[in-house]
Amino acid sequence: MAIPLALQLYTLREAAAKNFPAVLDDVAVMGYRGVETAGLHGMSAPDVKKILDGLGMEVAACHVPMPTKDNISSLVDDAQALATTKIVSGRGSDSFKTEQAARDTAALCEEAAALAAENGLQLGYHNHWWEFERDFGGSTPYDIFMAEAPNVFCEIDVYWVAHGGADPVALVQKLKNRTPLLHIKDGPLEENCIHTAVGAGVLDISAIIGAADPTVTDWLIVELDNCATDMAEAARESARYLLDSGLAAGR
Repeated sequence: MAIPLALQLYTLREAAAKNFPAVLDDVAVMGYRGVETAGLHGMSAPDVKKILDGLGMEVAACHVPMPTKDNISSLVDDAQALATTKIVSGRGSDSFKTEQAARDTAALCEEAAALAAENGLQLGYHNHWWEFERDFGGSTPYDIFMAEAPNVFCEIDVYWVAHGGADPVALVQKLKNRTPLLHIKDGPLEENCIHTAVGAGVLDISAIIGAADPTVTDWLIVELDNCATDMAEAARESARYLLDSGLAAGR
């Protein structure tokens, strides 16, 4: 059975900042079954949930700041209102420049994951390319991080894995039991980092999704940071490619 398809709303951040309800409506029309939030653009979580319910969509996860004692209450309130237990965060490139930095980052995220768990949430980590572009004795910073942060789930961004020099198919296969969320993006793998609609780039999207475990991976989430084309059209084309090819399940 195909894995449900969601859109990371960061993809449409500029339009969402102007008219968030209209963007949610457009995403539903595109065929996405869910969304991953990246801020609520001035709306309350209950109001966003009401709109999503009316459109027949769910919240796959919320991308949020790293949980701390200062912000955990608001993170919990929003997640509960949006009917999700999954929150996701990330760290900048300096957090993985050295082996010790990777270990320190893992310790930080383990502490945040424990805090999240105490409050009924699961914390995931969203990677970029900088977790893969170095090697410490045969291990990438990401290898070190995942080994030392066992209570953090993976939201593997497959394009950034490839951009960092690793094999996304192999990584998804290796970590499929820890990957409830899989970020699907595509592009030319050139230095300028301009993305394309999924299916229009060079990644083997079918093989990547095929490496996931559909009993563990709850959502395939399209995310495009930027495109040479219109972002909404790229999101629409991505959904069309994934749904028409049977690689994902829509509304």
